Amino acid sequence: MTVPQTTSIPRVEAQTSRTGALRLSWTQPEDLVAHAINAAGEEGRDLGALGERWSEAGGSLIPAVTGATPLQAEPKLRSLARELMYELDLVALPEVIAATEPDDLEDIRALLTVSDEGVIPPTDAMNVDPTTIQDRIHGAWLGRAAGCLLGKPVEKIPRDGIRLIAQSTANWPIASYFTEVGLDPAIADRFPWNRRSRSTSLIENIDGMPEDDDLNFPLIALDLLERVGRNFTTRDVAESWLANLPGGRVFTAERITYRNLLNGYEPEEAGAIQNPFREWIGAQIRADVYGWVNPGRPGTAAELAWRDARLSHRRNGVYGAMFVAAASASAIVSDSVDEVLSAALEIIPPDSRYATAIRFGMDLGRSTHATERALDLLYAEYGHLHWVHVLNNAALLAFSLVRGAGDFETTITLAVTGGWDTDSTGATAGSITGALTGARGLPGRWVDPLKNRLATSLPAYDQIGFDELAARTATLAGETTSIHSQEIRG
Repeated sequence: MTVPQTTSIPRVEAQTSRTGALRLSWTQPEDLVAHAINAAGEEGRDLGALGERWSEAGGSLIPAVTGATPLQAEPKLRSLARELMYELDLVALPEVIAATEPDDLEDIRALLTVSDEGVIPPTDAMNVDPTTIQDRIHGAWLGRAAGCLLGKPVEKIPRDGIRLIAQSTANWPIASYFTEVGLDPAIADRFPWNRRSRSTSLIENIDGMPEDDDLNFPLIALDLLERVGRNFTTRDVAESWLANLPGGRVFTAERITYRNLLNGYEPEEAGAIQNPFREWIGAQIRADVYGWVNPGRPGTAAELAWRDARLSHRRNGVYGAMFVAAASASAIVSDSVDEVLSAALEIIPPDSRYATAIRFGMDLGRSTHATERALDLLYAEYGHLHWVHVLNNAALLAFSLVRGAGDFETTITLAVTGGWDTDSTGATAGSITGALTGARGLPGRWVDPLKNRLATSLPAYDQIGFDELAARTATLAGETTSIHSQEIRG
């Protein structure tokens, strides 16, 4: 989910204006107010005259455009922004949202049609060959990287821009990593590459998997499980972030939470304080490993993901993590996308906006609509949301998985063709189909450029091989299976 600096929404980690003032994106109160008002509106909160107070004081209700000279907020405007951010946290949720989209794990479980781990009776992973499980975990790691890498250079470029770039370089429909060889200069000027990814993510310069938060967070999860074990807490997640992640390499909800932790808020509350990004995609990109280490146990995987996600997210942001963890647990032992999605849907509140988005995407995937027409319908339903929001990207993920029907290339290229958060949705789509396929079945044109090497912000893992990551993850999966076996015998 690395956010580019080419078009809307400020994302520059540190930017100095002409007056020399340091600007940190995703933290400046005057930048956050518009996001917070939008988020409150999506949840149906009654804001009264709060928006008018902000606009009448000179504040914008539309997030600023990245690349423009940052405005220096007058002290009074910044002070008002801080005041409004505090007040926004106090506005009550509508009763229907509070009832159908709870945050507490037990309240979530109370809404499910079946109980706890079962949700769906877990596949007996004890009878699956450990070599097969390791190959599928290896495929999931490689698939996550390949899907992310495909989406990195075009992240946040709109659908029509992605299509024009691909057509201009003889790569439409998308069938390989992007290139700028042969790209029409006018198209390049109109739709510039993600600045951070241009030098590492085009086919002519790929040299292993470059650093990305979509891979950093799975490494955090793996490290946490190896050091602390499956009984880790949200506090353990917070401590791991602070110890392993530079503050400049976390974004949106994670950056707000990081700041709140440094300000002394407890991990259980840090994600709820002045955080307008609490229903964005960040927690969803952190959850795969919790599924991989719990093959055939979607409920257990979802619980681990919940402990992680609640550090920074609420409601649908948390459900995204739970859904992906459950899907990942199922994908390691299942034979079809339908099995995976059915298992994952069972562990999230059925009347939530997230479940609705998944079902919408699945229905589009099963429809007879051509891809572009289906994406038009998807955008008609969810195109009003920010490109990093969890709901639009979840619907696109479900569409890509169903329409791809387990084919790795079809699935990741559809996910990226759809736009929005291309590297994150591409990564998750690649993870799930990579697990269904297994490493031995993945096409070489997608995995060979990875060179079995991953760059990362986490020093202990930099340049690690995907084969080693798979072996270590499989070891944890074997321990989980052994514990489950003992529980059954007990």
